Amino acid sequence: MYFRLSGFYLFYFAALGALLPYWGIYLKSLGFSAGDIGELLALLMATKIVAPNVWGWIADHTGRRMAVVRGASLLAVIAFCGVFFVQSFWWMAGVMVLFSFFWNAALPQFEAVTMSRLGGDAHRYSSIRLWGSIGFIAAVAALGPLLGRYDAGLLPWVLVALYAAIWISTLLVSDQNAEPTHHERVRLWEVLRRPHVAMLLLVCFLMQASHGPYYGFYSIYLEEHGYARWLIGQLWALGVIAEVAVFMLMHRWLPRFGARRLLLASLALTVLRWLLIAYFVDSLAVLVFAQTLHAASFGVYHAVAITLIHKFFTGRHQGRGQALYCSLSFGAGGAAGSLYAGYLWGAAGGGATAAFLTAAALAAAALLVARRTLTTVE
Repeated sequence: MYFRLSGFYLFYFAALGALLPYWGIYLKSLGFSAGDIGELLALLMATKIVAPNVWGWIADHTGRRMAVVRGASLLAVIAFCGVFFVQSFWWMAGVMVLFSFFWNAALPQFEAVTMSRLGGDAHRYSSIRLWGSIGFIAAVAALGPLLGRYDAGLLPWVLVALYAAIWISTLLVSDQNAEPTHHERVRLWEVLRRPHVAMLLLVCFLMQASHGPYYGFYSIYLEEHGYARWLIGQLWALGVIAEVAVFMLMHRWLPRFGARRLLLASLALTVLRWLLIAYFVDSLAVLVFAQTLHAASFGVYHAVAITLIHKFFTGRHQGRGQALYCSLSFGAGGAAGSLYAGYLWGAAGGGATAAFLTAAALAAAALLVARRTLTTVE
């Protein structure tokens, strides 16, 4: 079970490691402006607002969660192939919407499958999820030198191969022992009305919105300041190496320190990270340190968030709980982050700095909300 679950994370996040750092560079090579890139990335994120909830409802009501994951993964491969045919803005926008509608269905449902299979050992989630980080590192570290040596046009071919590998990995995980779907009496709306649930989802939205400049423009930012693509790739990889180290320790940290303390620490360190990137982009040493803070801004934060979502959404609501987390944070938050980053980037008088300062302000807002409202979370 361990290796079959880990295989999906390996290829899924390897694909993410190819997409996030380099898709903006690829779009720039096609002649798209910063505003266009921000809008296209926002579309990629915005479908997460709707798609995970649609597929989550289907999975929760049919009980065939892995069938949903397999079907969505295959359709994502087919849809992405549209990038090879036409490269106008509206065609690319349509392809991104269709592709991401299926792509965004898979992960939340697989997260629910993983947590269900772990049962009482849910705190060991990070030991399986770390293989996703390993895949991300391998992809981002390998692609940096490759794209620097050859051309950004190589990227879509790499992505198609990785998306196909994701689909193949889903064939190895069965629907056996799927959780029952009829024992949960509490309605989903009643769960969402609980203050600690609503505030956690708000924190997740703000946190992911703060990542907009990083996921969409960090590579472009470094290129504009003279960093080579191979070095940019290594900086991305360094951040995820730090994330892996955290995932290896989270099964000990969660019982020892508690979810609330770890969440507050991750939010505070995220504020520091964006400030360092905003003001010290010309210092490689500072950038290296800032990348190690990815251990907090994603590693600790995500492990805590997944654990709390699993705790708050029980029974037949598990799939939709993970879908809501995905749609409100990576979807709505990610789309908002891509939009403000894209619009600020080209502004006169230091648009890039303004974008990362906005990111720091959003992370600080998340910290304030979490500190004042999640007082009963352990």
